[in-house]
Amino acid sequence: MLPRPLQVVSVVLLCAFALAPVAFMLISSVSPDVAVASGDLFPDELAFGNYVELWSTLQLANGLANSLVVSLSAAVLATAFAVGTAYCLVRFTFVGRRSFLRSLLGLQTIPSALLLLPLFVVFFSVDSYLGIQLVGTRTGMVITYLTFALPFATWVMVTYLRTIPLSLEEAGLIDGLTRFGVLWRIVVPLAFPGMVVATIFSFLLGWNDVLFASILSSPQTRTAAMQLSAFAQSQEGGAIPLYGQLMGASVVCAVPVVVLYLVFQRYLVGGLTSGGVKG
Repeated sequence: MLPRPLQVVSVVLLCAFALAPVAFMLISSVSPDVAVASGDLFPDELAFGNYVELWSTLQLANGLANSLVVSLSAAVLATAFAVGTAYCLVRFTFVGRRSFLRSLLGLQTIPSALLLLPLFVVFFSVDSYLGIQLVGTRTGMVITYLTFALPFATWVMVTYLRTIPLSLEEAGLIDGLTRFGVLWRIVVPLAFPGMVVATIFSFLLGWNDVLFASILSSPQTRTAAMQLSAFAQSQEGGAIPLYGQLMGASVVCAVPVVVLYLVFQRYLVGGLTSGGVKG
């Protein structure tokens, strides 16, 4: 709707607005702490040693490993359960089906902070009565992230599976496939873009979380986001904070997500727009 020159100006302004914090983070990560504290955008010297020192200062390797294991486990499990649940909701009619679909949307409106205390009480009760420790373990954090990832992933898959023609599944049943065979051999390959969307967004729920990780993790199971938050708080007051290492750690933590988006970019576009047009 806009003239070509205004389109270019609008795109440039939007990109500048979105990329300015990223550029500041990259520049600060290779700047001396004094230069960052004084507000110098272009330091006289570069401090690439920040990327070397942060590994010993923050113990970031352990945090990245915990984040990867917890977030990826929760994402894969959420997507696997979501595919089966969405298939039942789309292809079968049963009592309570519409109510269940509406409840998936309703769960997204509940602030996650309200569930922190109930989850902690449930985990503590499981430890007290069954002897199964969940607080401070990776398993407990995976279960926690599943409570938020599973409803979202299920709704994404419901939207995507509705675009798959029923005739393809009927052809598979005629050829002798079972319902599970149809799901595994026909539905899952066709729904792969939607599964990528559900997996990536479920992965980000765990990767970016600080609130639940601060309560449900231990020093050995701290995630990278929790380590960054704790490191930033510990540097307040006194001497000049280690801005360079903090920004460098932020860059390192952002790299896996950026790579993930670049690798699966075409699947993300297809999965997010699949429900926009009714077939």
